[in-house]
Amino acid sequence: MAKVQLANVAVLDNPSPFLNPFQFEVTFECIEKLEEDLEWKMIYVGSAESEEFDQVLDTIYVGPIPEGRHMFVFQADPPDVSRIPVNDALGVTVVLLTCSYRGHEFVRVGYFINNEYTDPELRENPPAQPQFDKVQRNILGDKPRVTRFKINWDDGVVPADTAENPANDSMDPSQDMEDSTQEEAPTALSFTENTQSSMEVM
Repeated sequence: MAKVQLANVAVLDNPSPFLNPFQFEVTFECIEKLEEDLEWKMIYVGSAESEEFDQVLDTIYVGPIPEGRHMFVFQADPPDVSRIPVNDALGVTVVLLTCSYRGHEFVRVGYFINNEYTDPELRENPPAQPQFDKVQRNILGDKPRVTRFKINWDDGVVPADTAENPANDSMDPSQDMEDSTQEEAPTALSFTENTQSSMEVM
């Protein structure tokens, strides 16, 4: 049984200008004290064509963690726009939140993002070089995609016969957004009031 259960992720400041920081309020439950830190990462998918354009926006460590329910706000700067292919600057992409314990990922939450100009004229006639200061980012916060992985919480080793295969949980931003998000129902997050204690982000 997983020692950490993700209870809720709330998307803050959304929609917002593309160059604003990402902000997620993360709530999780720990069924027993963890001696080591949880490693959280925020990853921006720069292109559906290749992982080489993925950007780790930030990595934080939370812990040690006592038993109980906890909440913290994970904030990260926007992606480096110079590393985003021009053809992938606008439209649909993905942001991922991952959490690992002792070097092994056990949960991943993905959200589709729609990036578009707010100015109707720019939407009709987009410039050849994207003007990110005029782009709005809209995260589909009510349609997360959650993937869980089984790990051995005592030593971090993943048993070969119990690791879940994440292949069926891939998120392809090149798919039609409406169809994709309908298929990817929020299967694991229960959205509850966040009245829990705050964890210090190290």
